[in-house]
Amino acid sequence: MHVPYSWLQDYVVLPDGTTAFAVADKLTQTGGGKLETIERVGEGLTGPLVVGRVAAIEELTGFKKPIRHCQVVVTAAAQGPGSAADPQLIVCGARNFAVGDHVVVALPGAVLPGDFRIAARKTYSRDSNGMICSARELGMGEDHDGIIVLPADSPLGADAIAYLGLDDEVIEFEVTPDRGYTLSLRGIAREAATGFEVPFQDPAALQVPEAGANGHPVVVEDPVGCDVFVARTVTGIDPQAPSPLWMQRRLQMSGMRPISLIVDIANYVMLELGQPIHTYDRARLSGPIVVRRAAAGEVLETLDGVKRQLEATDLLIVDDSGPIGLAGVMGGASTEIHDGSTEVVVEAAHFEATSIAKSARRHKLFSEASKRFERGTDPGTAAAAAQRVVDLLVELAGGTALDGGVTVVGQVVRPAPITIAWTYPGRVAGVDYTREEVERRLTQVGCDLAPAGDADLVVTPPSWRPDLRDPSDLAEEVIRLEGFDRLPSTLPKAAAGTGYTHEQRIRRRVGTALASAGYSEVIAYPFIGQADLDALGLPDSDPRRNTVPLANPISEEQPSMRTTLLPGLLASLRRNVGRGSADLALFEQGLVFRPRKDAAAMAPRLTVERRPTDEELALLDAALPVQPRRVAVVLSGLREPAGWWGAGRPAGWQDAVQAARIIADACRVELEVTQDQHEPWHPGRCARLAVNGRLVGHAGELHPRVVADLGLPPRTAAMELELDRMIPAEEVLTQAPSISAMPVATQDVALVVDAAVAEHEVEAALREGAGALLESVRLFDVYTGERIGQGRKSLAFALRFRAPDRTLTAEEASAARDSAVALAGTRTGAVLRS
Repeated sequence: MHVPYSWLQDYVVLPDGTTAFAVADKLTQTGGGKLETIERVGEGLTGPLVVGRVAAIEELTGFKKPIRHCQVVVTAAAQGPGSAADPQLIVCGARNFAVGDHVVVALPGAVLPGDFRIAARKTYSRDSNGMICSARELGMGEDHDGIIVLPADSPLGADAIAYLGLDDEVIEFEVTPDRGYTLSLRGIAREAATGFEVPFQDPAALQVPEAGANGHPVVVEDPVGCDVFVARTVTGIDPQAPSPLWMQRRLQMSGMRPISLIVDIANYVMLELGQPIHTYDRARLSGPIVVRRAAAGEVLETLDGVKRQLEATDLLIVDDSGPIGLAGVMGGASTEIHDGSTEVVVEAAHFEATSIAKSARRHKLFSEASKRFERGTDPGTAAAAAQRVVDLLVELAGGTALDGGVTVVGQVVRPAPITIAWTYPGRVAGVDYTREEVERRLTQVGCDLAPAGDADLVVTPPSWRPDLRDPSDLAEEVIRLEGFDRLPSTLPKAAAGTGYTHEQRIRRRVGTALASAGYSEVIAYPFIGQADLDALGLPDSDPRRNTVPLANPISEEQPSMRTTLLPGLLASLRRNVGRGSADLALFEQGLVFRPRKDAAAMAPRLTVERRPTDEELALLDAALPVQPRRVAVVLSGLREPAGWWGAGRPAGWQDAVQAARIIADACRVELEVTQDQHEPWHPGRCARLAVNGRLVGHAGELHPRVVADLGLPPRTAAMELELDRMIPAEEVLTQAPSISAMPVATQDVALVVDAAVAEHEVEAALREGAGALLESVRLFDVYTGERIGQGRKSLAFALRFRAPDRTLTAEEASAARDSAVALAGTRTGAVLRS
């Protein structure tokens, strides 16, 4: 919203010395509007800049373009007929003015915007002692087709900077969607008056006549879409009457282009009061004005010349000829004002915000009117706005308000009363507001107050504040007007003995462990589409394809909540590879979302006034999808860099499995790794991850087809597991190892087993069979080949034995090894490799 500072001062008398910056600062502090910019209209402009009258024009020939040598009178003493005292000789190329016209003259010594300095000079073989100015040269707009021709009654010799408002300032405020009333000078002025504690002069406080018998007939068939409709009729308008300069300048400074007097008045009143106005050429109307929904197949040609196919939810203005306007958005071409319009029907209506917003978006037709209607206009201003338009048409266009030409349909309904404890704003803010402060601030907002006992107030919001619906809205008004700087800065107090929960500690431990292992954390959007799942090669029956759809997705390509972390991680990896980072190890912890089979149909709407009941929380939980927490990693490029020490090692499926082991160690659980086949992994390089026999995830190298479809580096590896299944019910305390002074005895064994036997099964048997003397066991080699036969593999383990109180003999170490080998042979069929 652009607010000319001089226009704002028409409605609020600010304290002496108050600047535009002070007003913007005050409104920002109170939340009445957020400052965007403050622009000085004539920035860089200095005089002398005066109003002059063209006394004579000499047409110069022989040049590439027409040139005029003008005599311009710039002193008030030379106003008499035929007087030409002290004329200034000025060369000008514009053709849109004539002798006797009043123009803007920059005299020698003036500086125009852009540091353009005016000096006396000789050009086109003539003396030129100044410049006749266009709008663009003065920073008034982009119009450079001709110079500015002022009204005939403009004061000759007057300071044009003040006369044109070029010493004004324009404050631009950002208007939040819930404060549509500030899209007007009236709304901004009310906020400024409240902030500075000065009287507010309401421009809508006008005497409005009652409905009359001669008013243009109006029928509202949809009172929900339009609850108030005011129509006024004005006749005898002079179609040639120009818009006054002051109105044109205010429109220009507010970001609107002057068009014609009738249109300019409608726009001016909309900016002034916040009520959009539409004007119809009365001669082009056929029968009564009707407000209804569109019928199938109807078409409307709007003012921009586009024929629009209408839908049943569009709210229309129609007459006997058919649609003549898209209500609250844009009028139709068939009844628009034109150069010969002498009779006008003025429309000031209140339309339902949601309906207007949907129509504007459906037709991609965003107007100044729809911007205001969709934020909520004041239904109580419709009659006053129509009266203001009529008054200006009578004053400026010579029109006559038709006697009895007033139509009013519907009535203004104020928002519902709200009961609030006067102590409630203070409890919300943590500040001790007095009852007088609370009542004063709510009254300044425009509310009507009535006591309801000793502690409560019954508050009726004004018609221009449809956003005030519950006690919390009223509390916000008190808090913002009393000043956010009064709110104390306090940290929430945590109860003694609390801290991270068991699950939170493990999640943080997992993240720290992966980061310590060289992984970088990624936080991806939790949205996917079927194309993401197709790229992973998931079969149609895969449960990960059963997604939770979003009611209002931010992207049509990703309309659902994710069921796996891999699409977001792989997208991050691809993006980084595309930017030159080839060696990557990324991880993410986050929730995935699975539909609940027995989900409730609708979640309850919770209030902020109290804690939800256990029943409400249970219903809310029943309506939510299942949300298990997962952790995933992806790797590409080199896992160990190359250097003077040798070649680098590329990342592979082993690193993905090792990431799962790192997570298992952080959770202090034993991880079981076996071979498996599971999309999107390579069928021969996929590991099944389990804890206590329960599946928790998969790891390995991605399928080559998936790598190709997603444009990933060759042999990209990934791991994903369900972290919730990794977390033990209770914290597992780590037993600090005892340090023995006794020497260690190492025994190596190579066991031959079937290729299908998992390494962890052999390792578990060795641990159990070795007994208490075993300190550690480590697999250090795996061999397959002709020497041990087809379908067989050799596993080499290093066994470390130690006694806490003595040096082990060779016989004791060998006996423990033999016991371990024997149990491994019994359980897994392992035999010593010869």
